[in-house]
Amino acid sequence: MQQALAVGIMSGTSLDGLDFVLVRFTFKNKWNFGILKSTTIGYNNVWVDKLSKAYKLDGYELLELHKNYGRYIGNHVNDFLTNIPEPVDFIASHGHTVFHRPDKGITLQIGDGQEIATKTNITTICDFRTKDVTLGGQGAPLVPIGDKLLFSDYDYCINIGGFANISFNSYDNNRVAYDICPANIILNHLSNSIGHAYDKNGEISSKGNLNQQLFNELNSISYYQKPYPKSLGREWLESSFLPILNKYSIPAEDKLNTVSRHIAFQISRSINNKKGRVLVTGGGAYNTFILDLIKQSSDNQVDIPGKTIIEYKEAIIFAFLGLLRLTNEPNCLASVTGAGRDSSGGVVFMP
Repeated sequence: MQQALAVGIMSGTSLDGLDFVLVRFTFKNKWNFGILKSTTIGYNNVWVDKLSKAYKLDGYELLELHKNYGRYIGNHVNDFLTNIPEPVDFIASHGHTVFHRPDKGITLQIGDGQEIATKTNITTICDFRTKDVTLGGQGAPLVPIGDKLLFSDYDYCINIGGFANISFNSYDNNRVAYDICPANIILNHLSNSIGHAYDKNGEISSKGNLNQQLFNELNSISYYQKPYPKSLGREWLESSFLPILNKYSIPAEDKLNTVSRHIAFQISRSINNKKGRVLVTGGGAYNTFILDLIKQSSDNQVDIPGKTIIEYKEAIIFAFLGLLRLTNEPNCLASVTGAGRDSSGGVVFMP
């Protein structure tokens, strides 16, 4: 397959909405891509409530949500492709993560691929993480193969989404990656507590005060001393991060300021091994408060791309993961996840 037209779909842990991108891949000595169309469908309050509480459902209710969410995605794909005359080769959908406990061999992303394929009449690839987890890996992060093959001009690729993650080539030229720390998932949580959906540009955080004791305690969390490969999920946030944050009876603005400084500190630590170019994407790329803190504490060149790459890079890469799955090439790297071997993950659903 020397070229393909694909739809990539991403739903992040911060529950901002569903990202859709229509992207054409072409191979000429290396893979290149061009974006034809992109959009984000924001979740209404009903869907935010359903997805945020999915982990509390019983087995039947969770399966029902899995099916209904697949239909919801499929319907939106059909709307997205209205007036697109060219046939689409495949859809690659990340799904919405409900459980991620690789230490127990468990990961679950809902959004039934068969429902999507049937609704759209397009081959659909889903469930990209399970194979790696069964091979002993973290099942995350998955984007590093895309960073390596599509964004090779950069020494570091950082995505600041629900969690911040990083990928880069190690000294032996193997791609390595890991989740750095919680980001928008906790910033949104704190913003919600004072009546804001999120902290636009870090403006609320910038007006708060640093609580040095909280800052030090967050930075002493054992996860930050663990070697990679390693990954984070909601379960870790609830067991290791929130209990520390909740101990402090300080204004939410001060918590936002301190957590933002914590995020910037942890990101800066992860890019100071060598000097180079840093690509920053994800919703956090708009947080000028955090970005300024990173720039102040690093000698690296921090690059913020255009809006489309900031917002849709992960959806682009999931489309690319689907392409690699269909060509049976590795799309999940053992050097990143710690699995027993590289693998080509994802379940293919035919219409």
